[in-house]
Amino acid sequence: MGLDRIREVAGRLDIRFDCPVITVGGTNGKGSTCAMLESILLSAGYRVALHTSPHLLDFNERARFQGAPADDAPLARHMAEVEAARGQTLLTYFEFTLLAILRWFQSCQPDVVILEVGLGGRLDGVNLIDADCAIVTCIDIDHAEYLGDTRELIAHEKAHIYRPGRPAICADPMPPATLIRYAEGIGADLRLFGRDFNYSGDRQQWAWGGRSQRRAGLAYPALRGSNQLLNASGVLAALEALRERLPVSQQAVRQGLATVELPGRFQVLPGRPAVVLDVAHNPHAAAHLAQNLDNMGFFPVTWAVFGAMRDKDLAGIVGHLRERVDHWLLTSLPGPRAATAAELRAGLAALGIEPGPQRQVRVFDAPRDALAHARAGAEEGDRILAFGSFLTVADILASRRSPGGAT
Repeated sequence: MGLDRIREVAGRLDIRFDCPVITVGGTNGKGSTCAMLESILLSAGYRVALHTSPHLLDFNERARFQGAPADDAPLARHMAEVEAARGQTLLTYFEFTLLAILRWFQSCQPDVVILEVGLGGRLDGVNLIDADCAIVTCIDIDHAEYLGDTRELIAHEKAHIYRPGRPAICADPMPPATLIRYAEGIGADLRLFGRDFNYSGDRQQWAWGGRSQRRAGLAYPALRGSNQLLNASGVLAALEALRERLPVSQQAVRQGLATVELPGRFQVLPGRPAVVLDVAHNPHAAAHLAQNLDNMGFFPVTWAVFGAMRDKDLAGIVGHLRERVDHWLLTSLPGPRAATAAELRAGLAALGIEPGPQRQVRVFDAPRDALAHARAGAEEGDRILAFGSFLTVADILASRRSPGGAT
C-alpha cells in the first residue's frame, strides 16, 4: 500500500481539478454523507461529480455526474488511457479504476467533486488529491489488519485526508486525540462536532449551528436512521467552510435533504412483511442498526438474512442484534474473503445461538435463497432483516430487478 505508484500515473495523466474537491473518510457514514452532499449541491444548481465505493449492483455506480451513473463508453475510453499511461507501473483494481473515473470527471468540467475514501485515508488512492475540504465521519474499528486495532490508530490513518490551512471536519462526537493532534500539527482548520458545530431538534424539525452560520426549520433527512443527523451536521459544516466558493441557499439544503437516496442503508422495501436492507458489517454499524430496528416499533418475529466477510468481528456484530432476531438465515457469499454459511453457523454456535423449538438457524447458498425462505415462513406482520456485507444486500437488490425476481 502506498501513493507513489498511483501518484506517478496520475502525473502522467495530468489529473487535477480547478474546482473545489471534498474528500469524505470514516468508518461508517461515508456513503450517507456523500449522498447528502451530492443532493444538496445538485439542488443548489451545481454540476456535481461523485465517486463512491464499493458499488452494489453496477460498477458505474462508482462514478456519478449530475446525479446519474457514468455510461460504459466514456469509462472504457478513460480506462484505456490509464492502461496506456501506466506503462510498467502496477496498480490495484481500486487505483486503476479511480484514475479512470477522475479522468472522466475532468472531461465533465464539474463545479465540485466529491470523493469517498475507500480504505483508511493515509494510503488510500483518493488521498492523492489535495482536498479543499475533508470530512471524517465516525471512527471505529474495521479493517484492523490494515489500519490498526484501536480507534486511536485508525483515527491517525483517517486524519491524513486533512490538508494544511484547509477545512478539516470531524463529525465523530468523541474524536480520538490522534486525529486532533494530527490536524493541529499540520495547521488544518479543524472543525469538531460539539465545539464548532452542533444540532438540535424535536419531532417535527431540526436546526444546525456552526461557527458563523445557522440553519433552522430543517426537515429530517430522507435517509432513515438515528445517526443521519450527525452525518448531515458534518455535511453542513463542510458547506459552511466552503460558503465563499460554493454558496448554498436554505431552500437547497431543505430540498437536498428531503430528496436524498442511498440504497442499502436502512432501506425499507415496500410491502409486507417489512423487509429491511442494511450494509452494516462492523460492530459500530450494527449498534446503529439495532437502534434503528427498535425505533421501527413492534414486530412479532424478526428473520435475519446474514452474510459477511470472514475477517469481520462476528461476535461484535451479532452481539448488538441477537436479542432482536428470532431466526437466523445464514448465507454464503462469492469471493475468497467471504465466510461460508457453515462458518457463520459455527460462529453463531460458539456464541450460544443454536437452533431450537423457537429459533431457526439455517444455511443457504445465496442471500436471495435465504430471503425466499424467510418470505415463505413469515407472517404479514413480521419483519425480515437482510444485513452484513454489501454483497448480501446486492444479491437481494439484483434479484428484485431480474426477471421473476422477488418484489
